[in-house]
Amino acid sequence: MIDAPIHSCTSKPTMNIILTGSVAYDYLMTFPGLFKDHLLADKLEHISLSFLVDSMVKRRGGIAPNIAYTMALLGGRPRVMATVGEDFTEYRAFLEAAGVDTSLIRTIPGVFTASFFCSTDQSNAQIASFYPGAMAHAAELSFHDLEEKPDWVVISPNSPDAMVKYPQECLELDIPYLYDPSQQIPRMSGDELRRGVEGAAALMVNDYEFELIKKHTGLSDAEILEGRQFTVVTRGEEGASIYVGGTEIHTPVVPPEQVVDPTGVGDAFRGGFLTGFSHKLAWEICGRMGALAATYCLEHAGPQEHRYTLDEFISRFRQHFDDGGALDTLSNNQVTG
Repeated sequence: MIDAPIHSCTSKPTMNIILTGSVAYDYLMTFPGLFKDHLLADKLEHISLSFLVDSMVKRRGGIAPNIAYTMALLGGRPRVMATVGEDFTEYRAFLEAAGVDTSLIRTIPGVFTASFFCSTDQSNAQIASFYPGAMAHAAELSFHDLEEKPDWVVISPNSPDAMVKYPQECLELDIPYLYDPSQQIPRMSGDELRRGVEGAAALMVNDYEFELIKKHTGLSDAEILEGRQFTVVTRGEEGASIYVGGTEIHTPVVPPEQVVDPTGVGDAFRGGFLTGFSHKLAWEICGRMGALAATYCLEHAGPQEHRYTLDEFISRFRQHFDDGGALDTLSNNQVTG
């Protein structure tokens, strides 16, 4: 049974964006205590821990489809380019029913789709492991093989060799890309990260990842920000910062009605932000769309379990922000699909 929201119409963004990154099944577990209570500062080099969890669920995940899911909820028809395993059939049907274009997702015979194992404690701290599975074949895909050149590419965590290849191809084909290395920062060399950042038209990371990039690349704040069309740094409960042309624009969070699960919140933010960006809305509106999309995700268990109509999203947005009618663009551009 496919329980995705089924869209009868989509909005027509002014940009053609391809999303790359992991496609995975998430195995999400909850720990009834606090991880920090079991970490010994003077014994971290010999850490050996096992946490007995209270529950586990299997959910559809992966960064690229998580972003795409939010963009589809907001009326778009996002495209994902990725590799998956033979167990992807039902997941593909779910995404298509939700409004995601999966035509660039290739099935790799004889392997499983990537898997994410994540335990969350009572403070929403997380400990996770990721098995790549079919994602290890992501570098077999190439932008040179596309019939139509996209306007933008999003390069999010993926197989390390794909994350090296994709920026190079985007530069060769003159395709601007948004660089989002996040969870793969520890697997990449300083030189690889530096090339990815320096070639990027835009960067989107959280505040901790921003500091890691500085540490591993030796780049300063100014060197990272200069040369980008825009940089977005998310800051958890403190909101997000959008850096454009030497100016910082602060985006506040939207208070959640309840906090259920932080998994996929950053991806939902990206989906909301990119929807605004694809319609060429003001930076403030893009950031606030990301903030509200993130809150919807935070209020539900799993990265693709939240649902809303475009009208519901706009109505809730206007309870917190004044868009000056800008979001009417999304509704006015809807077409029957």
